[in-house]
Amino acid sequence: MNRDQLQKFVQYLISAHHTEVLPTAQRLADEILLLGSEINLVHGAPDPTAGAGIEDANCWHLDEEQIQEQVKQLLSNGGYYGASQQLRSMFSKVREMLRMRDSNGARMLILMTEQFLQDPRLALWRQQGAGMTDKCRQLWDELGALWVCVVLSPHCKPEEQAAWLQLLGKWDKLDVCPLEEGKYSFDGPSLQPTSAPSPGTRGEEEEEVATTSSRHTVFGRALQAGELHWSDTHLQRILTSDSYSPSLTGNMGGDKPTFDPQGRPLWLGEPFPTACARVDTLRAHGYPRQALRLAGAIVNTLRLQRRHQLESYKQQKKELLQKGSTCITNTEGWVGHPLDPIGCLCRALLEACRLEEEALILYPDSSPEKRKVAYQHVPVPGSPGESYLALALEVALLGLGQQRALPEGLYAQDKVVRNEEQLLALLEEVDLDERLVQVLRKQAGLLLEGGPFSGFGEVLFRESVPMHTCARYLFTALLPHDPDLAYRLALRAMRLPILETAFPAGEPHPNPLDSIMSNHFPRWFILGHLETRQCELASTMLTAAKGDPKWLHAVLGSIQQNIHSPALLFKLAQDACKTATPANAPPDTTLLGIALELGLQVMRMTLNTMTWRRREMVRWLVSCATEIGPQALMNIMQNWYSLFTPVEAATIVAVTGTTHATLLRLQLDTPQREELWACARTLALQCAMKDPQNCALPALTLCEKNHAAFEAAYQIVLDAAAGGLGHAHLFTVARYMEHRGLPLRAYKLATLALAQLSIAFNQDSHPAVNDVLWACSLSHSLGRHELSALVPLIIRSIHCAPMLSDILRRWTLSAPGLGPLGARRAAKPLGADRAPLCQLLDAAVAAYIATSHSRLTHISPRHYGDFIEFLGKARETFLLAPDGHLQFARFLENLKQTYKGKKKLMLLVRERFG
Repeated sequence: MNRDQLQKFVQYLISAHHTEVLPTAQRLADEILLLGSEINLVHGAPDPTAGAGIEDANCWHLDEEQIQEQVKQLLSNGGYYGASQQLRSMFSKVREMLRMRDSNGARMLILMTEQFLQDPRLALWRQQGAGMTDKCRQLWDELGALWVCVVLSPHCKPEEQAAWLQLLGKWDKLDVCPLEEGKYSFDGPSLQPTSAPSPGTRGEEEEEVATTSSRHTVFGRALQAGELHWSDTHLQRILTSDSYSPSLTGNMGGDKPTFDPQGRPLWLGEPFPTACARVDTLRAHGYPRQALRLAGAIVNTLRLQRRHQLESYKQQKKELLQKGSTCITNTEGWVGHPLDPIGCLCRALLEACRLEEEALILYPDSSPEKRKVAYQHVPVPGSPGESYLALALEVALLGLGQQRALPEGLYAQDKVVRNEEQLLALLEEVDLDERLVQVLRKQAGLLLEGGPFSGFGEVLFRESVPMHTCARYLFTALLPHDPDLAYRLALRAMRLPILETAFPAGEPHPNPLDSIMSNHFPRWFILGHLETRQCELASTMLTAAKGDPKWLHAVLGSIQQNIHSPALLFKLAQDACKTATPANAPPDTTLLGIALELGLQVMRMTLNTMTWRRREMVRWLVSCATEIGPQALMNIMQNWYSLFTPVEAATIVAVTGTTHATLLRLQLDTPQREELWACARTLALQCAMKDPQNCALPALTLCEKNHAAFEAAYQIVLDAAAGGLGHAHLFTVARYMEHRGLPLRAYKLATLALAQLSIAFNQDSHPAVNDVLWACSLSHSLGRHELSALVPLIIRSIHCAPMLSDILRRWTLSAPGLGPLGARRAAKPLGADRAPLCQLLDAAVAAYIATSHSRLTHISPRHYGDFIEFLGKARETFLLAPDGHLQFARFLENLKQTYKGKKKLMLLVRERFG
C-alpha cells in the first residue's frame, strides 16, 4: 500500500475496534514519537500475515461455516455458468493450499465434498434414473481428481492418510455417491515395454478389463491411491536426480528393466494413468522439479513401448493387412480417461517451458486475457538435443493418435471429445518453430506406420475413436512444411469405421438428412458430433487444396467413400462452391466441378426420401451448374430422372435454368440460348408425360413461346385426361388456356373435366362448384352451339338442385355469345322452356323433387325452417316452366299426403304455400 492507503487503513481499523484498540494505538503512537524508544531502534515491523516460521506447519485460518454455506449456495444455483466457475475457483484454492503445503487444503476439500454429497439433486437424479447435468458431472470429476492428489501426497503423515481413506470409504458406500463413467478398469495393463500385446489377438489384460463390473464411484481412484507409496528406491532416485543413470547404480537386478538402451531411467510396472497421477500429485504439492523428472522417465518408457509395438506389428503386418481388420489393442483410451493422464503429463512438461511473467511484458500490446502463452525450449538433462516443449508435443500426439475403443455412456463419450479439444487447445498455444515441426513430422510418420496401435494405422478396429479432430490440427500445422505428409495423414484419418460395416461406400443411411440415429448404434451417442468433425476435416482439406487438381480429386474420392450423411455432403458442396468462386478473382473450375459432383451425389442419395431441404438443394445445384457453364446446366437437365422428381425438374430446374438472371449470368449468344431453351422444353415435356397431374401446367407455361412444344404439351394433357387425370387439374389447365386466349381449347378441357365429375344432391359446397359455373359461363360466351353441347354433360354430372337452378338462371339472363364461326349474336336471351335449356329445367325440377323426399326421410323439427326455404327456391325453378304453377301444386299435394304424419311441418307448408 502507499502512504495514503496505509494511513486510511490504520484509521479505519482503529475506528472499527476503538474500544479494544484505542489504548494500544495511543501507547504505540507515544513510543513512535519518542526518539530513543525500543520501537524506533528496530528496522521494520512484525507481520502476522507473513505466516509461521520456516519449521512450523503452514495453517491459515479457515472459516468452515462460510465455506459450507458458500458451496451449498453455489450448488443450489447449479444451472448457472457463474456457479460452476466459482466452484472451480474454490477447487483452485485447494490446489494452491496444497502447493503451499497448507494442511487446511485437505480440510477445505472435506468440507466441499460433504456439501456436494448433500446436494438434494443427487437423490432426485438417482430416483428418476436420469444422468446428472454435464456441468455438475465435470465438477464431480474434478473433485475425484483432487482427492487422488490429496491421498497420494508424498509428504502426508500415515494417520492423516488413514483418516482421509476412512472418510472416502464412508462416502464411497453412499447410494447417492455418483459412479465413475465409462467403465474404465482400475487395474489396467501396466507399462511393459518388452512384451507388447499381439495386435491380432485379445490380450489377457483386455479379457480381465472386459469382465470387470464391480461398482466404482468417483472416489474409487482416490481409494486406490491409498495403496500406492513413494518408497521404491528406483522411484526415489528418479525424483531426486537429473543425472540418474545405470553407472550410478551398478546393476540393480530385479525382474524389470530400469533404464532404456540409451541409459535413461524408465518407470515400469504401473498403469500409465497411475504413473501420470503421480506426476499431477507432485505438481499439486509443490514439487515441480520432481514432477518433471518422473514425467521424463514416463516418456522414455512410452517411447520404448512404442518401439516394441512397431516391431511386433512389422512381424504380423502382412497377415493383418490381408485380414483387413484388427482387434483393439487398447480397450481404454488415455484421452478422456478419468485421471486425464495425457493432460497431466503435457501440463507438467509445458509448465517447465513457460516464459516468466516478467518476460511476457515484452508483449504489452495484448491484454492478459487474450495474450498467447509464451513457451521456450528448456533442455532435458541427460538427453542431449531434447527439450521439454518437444516432449509435450510428442506426448499429446501419442495420446491423441492412440487407436482406442470408444468408452461406454454418453458422458464418457462427451468427455473424450472435450478432452481432445482441451489438449489441442494447449497445442494451439505453442508456436511451432523448426525444431517442433521436425517433431511433428516424425510423430506423423510414426502414426501412419503405427498399425493397430495408432488411430492413423492402415488397419482399424471397427469401434475405434475417429481421428478427425487431431488430423485437422496436424494437417493445418504440417501443410506449410510438408504438404504431402499433411494430405496423407488427413486422408487416412477420414475413416469412420463404425459406419463402414453398416453401409458400403457411397450409400446413404436410413434417415438421409440426419446423422444415423442412436437406435442403430446404441453405444455411439456422439456419432452426430463425430460426423460433423469428419465433415470439418474434409472442408479444411478442400479449401487448402484449391488450385491443386491432384489433391482436390484425392479429397473428393475420400469424401465419397467415407461420408454417408447427405446433409453434411451438401454442406461440403456449398462450402466448396463458395471457396471456388471468390468475389474478386476467377473461379477455380476443378473445385467447382467437385462441388457439383458432391451436389449430384446428394441428389441421388435423397431422391426417394423427400425432405423439406430438397427444394433448397435443387435450387443450389442449378446455381452451381450455372457457375460452371451452360453445358453443366444442360447435363443436369438431360439426366434429370436420376437426380430429381418430375415436379422438381419441371418447376425448379427448367424454370430456374432459363430465367433472365441465369441467361445473363451465362452470357450466351442467340444459338446457345435457343439450345438451352430447347433442352428445358424437352425436360418439361418429359416431366409432363411422367407426372401430368403436377407437371402439365408448368410444361405448358414453359413451352408457350414454341408452337410445336406447346402443341405437344397440350396433347399430353388430352391423353392424360383419358388416362385418369382428375377434373381439378383439367379445370386448372382449362382456365390457363382461357387466360392465354384459347377459349375453344379451354372449353374442350372443361368438357373433359365435367365428364369425370359427379356432384350429389347434397353437395352444395363441393370444391368444383366454382369450376362448373366458370365452365358454364365460358360455354355461354362461346355461343348457343357450345352451350347446347354442355347441357347433357351438366345433367349427367350434377344432381344438386340449387346448382342446376343457378346455372339455368345465369344462362337465361343474357343472350349467348358469338359462335365459333362468327355468326351474329342472338337477339334475345334463351328461354328456360325451350331447347336447349328445357332439358336442364326438367333436370332441375326432378332434382328438387328427389332431394325433398330424401331430406324428409330423416328431418328433425330444428331443420323445418331450412326445408321451407328450400321449397321456396324450388318453386322459383318450377315457375320457369309454362305449367310450373300446376306442377308445384301437384308436388305439394303429394308431399302433404306422403308425410301427413309430420303435422307441424305440413302446417308450416300450408302457411307458406297454401
